[in-house]
Amino acid sequence: MTLNPLLSSSRAIWSLSSSSSTPALRPSSAPYKQPPGTVRLEAVACRAPRQPPTADTPASPPFISPAVEPEGVGAAAPSPGERFLDYQQARDTAALVLKQRGSKEEKKKKSARGNAGSSSAAFCCYGCGAPLQTEVEDAPGYVDYDTFELKKMHHQLRSILCGRCKLLSHGHMVTAVGGHGGYSGGKQFILAEELREKLSDIRHEKVLIVKLVDIVDFNGSFLARIRDLTGANPIILVVTKVDLLPKDTDLNCVGDWVVEATLKKKLNVISVHLTSSKSLVGITGVISEIKKEKKGRDVYILGSANVGKSAFINALLKMMANKDPVAAAAHKYRPMQSAVPGTTLGRIKIEAFQGGGNLFDTPGLHLHHRQAAVVHSEDLPSLAPQSRLRGQSFPVNSKGNPAAPDIVILNGFSFFWGGLVRIDVLKVLPQTRLRFFGPRKLQIVMVPTAEADKFYHKEVGVSLTPPSEKQRDQWPGLQSVHPLKIKFEGQKRPASDIAISGLGWISVEPYGLEMGENEHVDYKGGELHLDVHLPRPVEVFVRPPLPVGPTSAEWYQYRELTESEEELRPKWYY
Repeated sequence: MTLNPLLSSSRAIWSLSSSSSTPALRPSSAPYKQPPGTVRLEAVACRAPRQPPTADTPASPPFISPAVEPEGVGAAAPSPGERFLDYQQARDTAALVLKQRGSKEEKKKKSARGNAGSSSAAFCCYGCGAPLQTEVEDAPGYVDYDTFELKKMHHQLRSILCGRCKLLSHGHMVTAVGGHGGYSGGKQFILAEELREKLSDIRHEKVLIVKLVDIVDFNGSFLARIRDLTGANPIILVVTKVDLLPKDTDLNCVGDWVVEATLKKKLNVISVHLTSSKSLVGITGVISEIKKEKKGRDVYILGSANVGKSAFINALLKMMANKDPVAAAAHKYRPMQSAVPGTTLGRIKIEAFQGGGNLFDTPGLHLHHRQAAVVHSEDLPSLAPQSRLRGQSFPVNSKGNPAAPDIVILNGFSFFWGGLVRIDVLKVLPQTRLRFFGPRKLQIVMVPTAEADKFYHKEVGVSLTPPSEKQRDQWPGLQSVHPLKIKFEGQKRPASDIAISGLGWISVEPYGLEMGENEHVDYKGGELHLDVHLPRPVEVFVRPPLPVGPTSAEWYQYRELTESEEELRPKWYY
């Protein structure tokens, strides 16, 4: 008699309880002694369909077929040694697969690095961020071929300074940006629109923005479309070059003025800092604020061209290097700084923080409405103030000059600020004074308005510079006229500032403000009419007067704030 293979191969025994209406099945690996009243059943290959349980009948466990018997059940269950052997074999196999996969990926990475090494564009100059190249000698990022190959062999391509940066470090004016907002002269290798496009993806990332603004050109350098770059990211506003403000200026008043101007922009500004990269004023406060708000994120330095981003980063690294070895190492290969607007041409990644997050120097944004966009590249140095500002007043205070008349009315006179600005005084009150704050290299000349046109055509490029004499023929002239109407709000404070984008500002104030000589003149309600002539793209801003000078604290008025306004208002530091 031949045994049924299904029955002979089965090692499981099931018991059926006679006390229950539903069979209770349970596996067993040992001989089982039947209690009285039970029936012994042998396992078979087929089984009857099971009826669904009812409310009166409890659900029975699923029937376990011998063909799908769970592992580790029954008389032939694997021993602990067999289980350990299977585990070891599986682990060794997995390790071998991962090793083979890792070697393939490493080969791909090495191949990519090799291809990148053969192409200099994979590495950038640490001074300006331009891709390294060995072909065009005058272009940014140029490195001698032998030098490049030597650095490549020693894996030092990240420590190369390109030829343009070396020239900039020796004071040469080497421009590279053209297009809308770029320079009309010099060499142009990249468009201003391309530089802005390189930063357009920042708004999609979660980063911390440090936005720089030049106090000498606050309105012109503020970046009107800053939201297009920052998105909803928090902003630390850093006001640079406060060391250029007139002597004895009260920075408390300046800080409050900056906060009031910033609130009108409706940006996500968390704090305001008055700084000087030259004297290191306020840099420590910025470092503390960055460490507090960074929270592991990358930090991007943004600002217009020539606002002082690279100088600010160098000051930042210098202060951080005293306590942070990571910043000390980064300070060795710091970004290039020069007087040329547009020194930085690409993002420069700087590993300056411990615990995650990098510092990025970014290209300066070139704005078409600033004076730097209309003058020739050779005249750019004349637009940057090199020393502390001292307001040049017209008319000059005659207190120490008895021969001069006590009252000089400016009606019917025109003022030339170099060859870049002309102001016609149509109607002002007696004892009204204009004070010019800007670079000293630009000469200020006062002539009768009736002779202004003839004088300008004769002296532009000669005594009225910029433009320089050799650029005189290509100079388009002062093509646009901006009529302004200004009112005095009192006799103790200036009426307003006329800010020229990319140059400086002109304060319209009562004559003899320091000595109280204007008290007999009723300035309140008086209206002033001025015409401002500028090159076509340059903009002019009429703003509340910036409180500078020793008397600013006497006339500046702080706005009264409610508790809710005080909480939402960003704090300022210096």
